[in-house]
Amino acid sequence: AHLPVDKHKHRYSCPTDMYSHIMWFSFFSFVILSADVVQQLNAISSPIPPYINYTYATELQPNLADLWWSIDDLRNEITFEFHINTTGWIALGISPAGGMTGADIGLGWIDQSGQLHFEDRYAYGFYQPMVDNTTQDWFGLQGREVNGWTAIQFKRLLDTCDIMDYPIKSGTNIVIYAYSLEDPVIIDGKATIKYHGDRRYTRAIPLQSYANPPPESKFSGLDYFDFQLHNYSVPPNETTYHCTVYKIPARFPKRRHAVAHKTIIDPANIDIVHHMLMYECNPSAVFDDKSLPSGICDDLGEALIPCSSNIATGWAVGGDYINEFPEVAGYPVGGDFEIKYYVIQMHYNNLHQMSNRTDSSGMRFYLGNQLRQYDIGYLTLGQDSDATAIAIPPHDDRLVIDSYCPALVTQNIPPTGITVVAAFPHTHLQGRTVWTKIVRNNKAVQYLFNADAYTFNYQFQNRLPQPITLYPGDELATRCIYSTTNKSDVTLGGEATRNEMCLHMFTYYPRMNNLHVCSMTNSREAWAQVTNNSIPLDYNSIVKWLTDRQWTTQSIVDWQTFYNSTSKTLIYDNGDKIIMVDLPKLPTYEDFEPYQCKKNATDAGTSSRPFELHRLLKMMKMIS
Repeated sequence: AHLPVDKHKHRYSCPTDMYSHIMWFSFFSFVILSADVVQQLNAISSPIPPYINYTYATELQPNLADLWWSIDDLRNEITFEFHINTTGWIALGISPAGGMTGADIGLGWIDQSGQLHFEDRYAYGFYQPMVDNTTQDWFGLQGREVNGWTAIQFKRLLDTCDIMDYPIKSGTNIVIYAYSLEDPVIIDGKATIKYHGDRRYTRAIPLQSYANPPPESKFSGLDYFDFQLHNYSVPPNETTYHCTVYKIPARFPKRRHAVAHKTIIDPANIDIVHHMLMYECNPSAVFDDKSLPSGICDDLGEALIPCSSNIATGWAVGGDYINEFPEVAGYPVGGDFEIKYYVIQMHYNNLHQMSNRTDSSGMRFYLGNQLRQYDIGYLTLGQDSDATAIAIPPHDDRLVIDSYCPALVTQNIPPTGITVVAAFPHTHLQGRTVWTKIVRNNKAVQYLFNADAYTFNYQFQNRLPQPITLYPGDELATRCIYSTTNKSDVTLGGEATRNEMCLHMFTYYPRMNNLHVCSMTNSREAWAQVTNNSIPLDYNSIVKWLTDRQWTTQSIVDWQTFYNSTSKTLIYDNGDKIIMVDLPKLPTYEDFEPYQCKKNATDAGTSSRPFELHRLLKMMKMIS
């Protein structure tokens, strides 16, 4: 996703001006809720108050199911409290793909005497999950039944080191839950549960970085403005990018801070609205206020060049509709804030090329009554979004693409640092993992954010569990991992959903005006080398060479070597200027030790599994 650019004027065929290259990037960024402990959200429907205060909470289904949870980083442990409108058994699980197969499940109920029963179960397939009798990794803590609802508090380790459990990874987790109207039947001391029927549900939640979106009613009474389409006729094409220029309303003569924004998705078009982005136009941009540009992004051409570099905010499929900024910072609008014009870019993914669809989607910004201490800013890392930066062979189970933002760029960070509060990783359908590490003194010190579990259909803002400060000279290593085992053709970087991207966007404060993007691509010399100088080095010729190539097992292995060792071009901005620097290779650094699952000493020995069970799971393809 990017604002329009003529690919025939790509850097591989002719020089570019200071704005044209930035238009190759896709920008998403999301605002963030402050990290206060959750007590009771308006959206929660359970009549039973939770046992304790939790960090996170969400209403899973109105008037049916609510979930609270907190994470103890020192103990590597998560505590849940699950409420369902039933007096039968209730179950919550972590699923690899959203279904029963391979799901790790905690199941509990309150018997007639008020006693809590809680079991660790594992689902081999679409039948009753078996009780894990060799090691208990889900622990029931307390429970009760009140007014027809069941409430149970329970805990487990984030990673139990047990092949019959599924780890709760950083990134997006797929939670499944179900319930019955009756308690299990106890036969010979064992609980037998009846089939739940259609009382089963799935919900994607970033359990370690959930943003706790507030109800919209929190902002009632505040001033607001909308940037919104009105009955736009969506073309019957698979991919459409529509752009509209908006001007900040004249009724805000003084600078204000937006404290939250709402994504307005036309209910009739939830199936085709893939994402929307809001770009800032340069302060020097001039438009006819009586006829602001609106139309297909590529058709608007040079009119949008002043509006192509700085992101304001956005939304993508699966994300929360209400997003709130931290209490100390807000997004500046109006008054003496230099940005007056914005572009809303809409991406429609009309897979079935339906006609007669009109859309009125957009964004609403709620304005606080007082200015906050800091202005919000955004920083985008990753790869350029075209075929010269991203090309993934078919039938490849793991291609790694790395990029690096060196101290040359981050010296623009102010001496007091910037505080990063949120992360938004973005790839398309083939992406599996996105992470960024902080490198200091040539040594990786921590993740800025690790979307180890990435799901394209659920693209959340991720609130960092603790804000992280970046300082001048900090270097940032970003990695995207892809799998194309389901593809028979090469996957290229680009704007369509079938193409790929590698982007990691961060929300921070205080805002910098001289750094918005730091990205990489393969250099011109790299393409000359890998093609043996057999083709012209223009964009279309490189695309043709990639799509015509016959991919073999060995050439796929060699392609990873190419990405690891080839020369790169660094692309970053210095305010209103785009800078491109060729590097002989990807910078290297000393990495920290790879993650290895370890239980607490008191749990030693509980994670081993009998050989026959391990062999059975392999036969059933539950594990590799």
